[in-house]
Amino acid sequence: MAFSPKQQVRENLSEIALFTAISGGFAAAKYLQGKNEANNQKRDRAQKDAYAKFERSRSITGMSGNSAEDAVPMGTLIEGLTIDEVYLWEIEHLSKTFPSEAPEGFVNLMTKTGYNIRTDDEGGRFRGSLLGAGKEESAGVEGTSYNKLIGTHECILTDIVKKPGVSSNNRSKAFVRAGPRKNLHFNPQTVNAAIVTCGGLCPGLNNVIREITNTLILTYGIKGKVWGIRGGYKGFYDPAYEPVRLTPKVVENIHHAGGTMLSSSRGGFDLDKILAFIRKMKIKQLYVIGGDGTHRGAFRIHEGCMEAGLNVAVAGIPKTIDNDVDHIDRSFGFQSAVEAAQEAIRCAKTEASCNLPNGVGIVKLMGRSAGFIAAHATLGSGDVDLCLVPEVPTVLEGEIGCLPHIFERVHQKGYAVIVVAEGAGEDILGTSTETDASGNKKLPAIGEFMKKATEIYFKKHGETATVKYIDPSYMVRSVPANATDSLYCMQLAQNAVHGAMAGFTGFSVGLCKNKMVLLPIPNLVATSPRMMSNTGRTWERVITCTRQPNTVPRA
Repeated sequence: MAFSPKQQVRENLSEIALFTAISGGFAAAKYLQGKNEANNQKRDRAQKDAYAKFERSRSITGMSGNSAEDAVPMGTLIEGLTIDEVYLWEIEHLSKTFPSEAPEGFVNLMTKTGYNIRTDDEGGRFRGSLLGAGKEESAGVEGTSYNKLIGTHECILTDIVKKPGVSSNNRSKAFVRAGPRKNLHFNPQTVNAAIVTCGGLCPGLNNVIREITNTLILTYGIKGKVWGIRGGYKGFYDPAYEPVRLTPKVVENIHHAGGTMLSSSRGGFDLDKILAFIRKMKIKQLYVIGGDGTHRGAFRIHEGCMEAGLNVAVAGIPKTIDNDVDHIDRSFGFQSAVEAAQEAIRCAKTEASCNLPNGVGIVKLMGRSAGFIAAHATLGSGDVDLCLVPEVPTVLEGEIGCLPHIFERVHQKGYAVIVVAEGAGEDILGTSTETDASGNKKLPAIGEFMKKATEIYFKKHGETATVKYIDPSYMVRSVPANATDSLYCMQLAQNAVHGAMAGFTGFSVGLCKNKMVLLPIPNLVATSPRMMSNTGRTWERVITCTRQPNTVPRA
């Protein structure tokens, strides 16, 4: 086709413009690529420089991690203070009785699983990369290596306080350190698990259920099912309590609510029926959340499984609102309960300070045999004038009596606040012979008694006391877990699963010396429930805070 001279000029200009644009585009792209590479190199250099500076600072302060084992520690060497013998509380391992079900060459990795790859109509089955695989299957398998795998006999020393000159100082007791292991006993492809909550409510129950479920399905990538047993031990066999299928979607938001999505109850333990459920549902791992009584039942299930030849891991997670399970630093939900108790104490102070004449506010808190909640709530508040706990004798009158102390405090500041644990005062009110479904004895009404005793004491001295009594006991255990307990629940749940997947059984998990450990259930329950020391630092702080007389007999 022929062009006129003007058309030819326009066509040539268009081609020149197009070429210029393309060339400019390539140039811009090349420029941006070079700039990105320069930025990446600059960032890499900055990271290396920062890390080198960090390592130099660690080296100067004696914190270098590369030669920590060979370096001479800083400080003064204490002569004669050594640890020569360490006695480990061993955990029973299924491999001593049953062969491992994990495929040969299995690699323990965290799976990479997304919430957007649901595969079945039940809305709960998730799939992703296998936890690990043999050499033939490992190609294309995605996973994240753990930063730390726990080795054999890696342990946590329990007696970290050492006194020079004490003959027993060279011996130490130790607990098995919790965490993921290199070798697994179970094949995630075939694991079915069950979770049950027993006994009273406690903040964090839903958190533990959620994290066990997520760790099994999302971290270990199990292909079996996770069953939630409803209504405590009865749920294993009672047709009124159908088990519920637990999935990441089902448990996604349960941690925002108090209580337990599985419901709970006391009693109902029937070993034969529980074992029948385990056989029928092909359960490989059972997670039991409860107190020392529930743990005794869990160990009986463990023994029943071993006697019946069932390759099942039984793991416990200690639950007690009273914080009275022995050996662990604290039980989950305890700090949430102490926090919830603050509101009741503030209300008692308001009532006492605003009601005339001689206002007194009394708050009764949970604490059947141990006064941890009452003591810690008292210390956390700073507004309490008298704290009564089961571990300390209750003296009403006389030189060290609590009533003269309250009388004096009211005269000093116009009002007083009292906190009592529900188990306090048995030395003056007597011990009941009646028990509940869990075998716990019924407690005397210490709160109401103190209210009447205070009113009578003031009247005896020619005055009137305006006493307000607040009983928030069930409120403090029904709240959702706070941030601290939520983190703790996650650690407990994850480490229970790590232990079970590795093949440990008949164990419980807890925090000891601020480290996560595995504990043999018989050792855990042998000295539970524990009591707060009435000659320890906590009680010493209480009497310093409240200025109340110390009624603990001197040694």
